[in-house]
Amino acid sequence: MRPTVGLRLTLLYSGLFLLAGMLLVAVIYLLVDRSLFIAPPAPPAPPGGLPGPDQVVPMPYAEEQRAGTLRVLLIDSLVALVVMAFASILLGRLMAGRVLRPLGEMTATVRRITADRLDRRLAASGPDDELKELADTFDELLDRLEAAFTAQRRFVANASHELRTPLTLQQAMSEVALADPDADVDSLRTVLERLLAAGKHQERLIEALLTLARSQQGPHHREDLDLAAIAAQALGPREDAGVRIHSALSPAPAHGERALIERLIVNLLDNAVRHNVPGGWITVATSMEAGRPTLRISNSGPVIPPDRVHTLLQPFQRLNNGRKATGDGLGLGLSIVDAIVDAHHGTLDVLPLPEGGLQVTVTLAP
Repeated sequence: MRPTVGLRLTLLYSGLFLLAGMLLVAVIYLLVDRSLFIAPPAPPAPPGGLPGPDQVVPMPYAEEQRAGTLRVLLIDSLVALVVMAFASILLGRLMAGRVLRPLGEMTATVRRITADRLDRRLAASGPDDELKELADTFDELLDRLEAAFTAQRRFVANASHELRTPLTLQQAMSEVALADPDADVDSLRTVLERLLAAGKHQERLIEALLTLARSQQGPHHREDLDLAAIAAQALGPREDAGVRIHSALSPAPAHGERALIERLIVNLLDNAVRHNVPGGWITVATSMEAGRPTLRISNSGPVIPPDRVHTLLQPFQRLNNGRKATGDGLGLGLSIVDAIVDAHHGTLDVLPLPEGGLQVTVTLAP
């Protein structure tokens, strides 16, 4: 049994109470034995001289002596109680301060933690009790907060960069076209088409950012749905995607927000098509595994280093080698998928295939 704070406080206060009781008994004994308030009354002398050793003291005198002794004992006990009350207060305050000192240190450390200094930790030492468990739990919370703040700053910086690049391109194309005095209708039309394409790219990026933010907030309207039916509907427009599609759709009833689940499946299929190879393949399967609805999508493609798989789930993170998009990906597809799965309390497993490509398994809560 570990030395918990409750056990230590129990032993401490029990010992103090026992010590205080022993001291109280000793003080009362000494005060009664050597009372300064009253002396025992002498028995009255009988007529004719002192009482003999075999004489019996009269009953009224015994009652009077007993009453006097009780009064002395009461007064002495009250004095001892007052003394012990002050002693108990001082000892209790001293011991409580020693026991709760780690909490004061933890409070001072927490007050120094700010949004810009999340690297501070309590790092409590000492016995493995409730206080250390509290400090360790708070340190784990700080680790998650620091990771969240870091991810947020990285996301804002990446989003600003992704939005600034097409704006800079549009401004440069407009300035070049306006600065050319010999620009004809065809050249201006070309510039306008490029500006329109850049505007559509920005629109898709903003829509993806809004979808990611909504996914992180969690589902608002849950309903019963079937992953197999949603997957079959999403596969319809991709029959002429230039890759072989194999499906094994078994009923997989789930509970969640249909719009987000549809976005999840569409993003996975878009990634499977975009990051494929000419003449490649895609397999889509839905089923119930261990009582939980499961969606598994695999695709052929370039070989992905296993140590780079985790970067695919981060916003705007694209692999410089291995997995390259054949289309105009935004780098937000799997980030949105990860946010939707997390909002539905599911699990997302991303596994690179040895021959190239990726296998993504989504398991939702029943």
